[in-house]
Amino acid sequence: MADEGATFSDIQIQWHAAFCAAAELELSEDRGELDLWREYNLSKKPLQIDLLVVEKRADVFIKSELGRIFRRHNIIEYKSPGDGLSIDDLFKAIGYACFYKSLGETVDQIPVDQLTVSLVREGKPRKLFETLQGAGFEVEKGSNGIYYVKGLFLPVQIVVTRELDCGPEGENLSLKVLSRSASEEDVRKFIEMAQKLTSQGDRENVDAILQVSVSANYELYDKIKRRDPIMCEAMKRLMMDEIQEEKRDSKQEGRQEGILEILFGLVKDGIISIADAAKRANMMVSDFEKAYKTSML
Repeated sequence: MADEGATFSDIQIQWHAAFCAAAELELSEDRGELDLWREYNLSKKPLQIDLLVVEKRADVFIKSELGRIFRRHNIIEYKSPGDGLSIDDLFKAIGYACFYKSLGETVDQIPVDQLTVSLVREGKPRKLFETLQGAGFEVEKGSNGIYYVKGLFLPVQIVVTRELDCGPEGENLSLKVLSRSASEEDVRKFIEMAQKLTSQGDRENVDAILQVSVSANYELYDKIKRRDPIMCEAMKRLMMDEIQEEKRDSKQEGRQEGILEILFGLVKDGIISIADAAKRANMMVSDFEKAYKTSML
């Protein structure tokens, strides 16, 4: 359920897809040791984990802070900036883990001691922490932004992205720029870090993160582009695929507008009927007629 502070733009922005991209970047050093499944279906009906991370080997050591808690099977749920995080959300994620365990092809194929649950959110869920402590659970701070919930039957961590530290190699930057109030310093560092990435998968993840971060912090990115030509050029290069796609869409839209103008002229001159013109434009007759009348104003 969304917080009262959530805006329509928050609903439109694809926060969850960008988070999965950010998580993949954070875990990229160990990417060869992991299988990552986005929106993992727990059943034939829609019941999905935001991100399932499965270690390929039992002795993997994950370098990213996000993955320090990891065991063999790791359920990650992400809350976008407009979403709340309650005790019910936490236990729903634990329920996902239990359901996922039950899907093994043999009995106890997924041992309970090989499961972890992570919940990721920009801001600290103070009400949740108070509720957990009131219920007898302990919330223990690990490193900045990482909180462990003690007293449950499996390891659970809550990651507060706003509090995460940025390491010398750009650690956690991809998570920190997924915010409605990203800092200029984090954005600049992220862009600098992103330029060093060369694999197609990493570049696609960068593009997904930037699309969301730019949408949520348009004025900040616009200010950076206007003040810093070098940074502006870097952003253009990183988002080149999106720019090319926009150009293709623009050309396609231009061609469609040109076709409509020709058809409007033919209808006006009585050469073809509105029904015939609508068929040639691949439009409903009512839609074409409305567009034609508008063009005559």
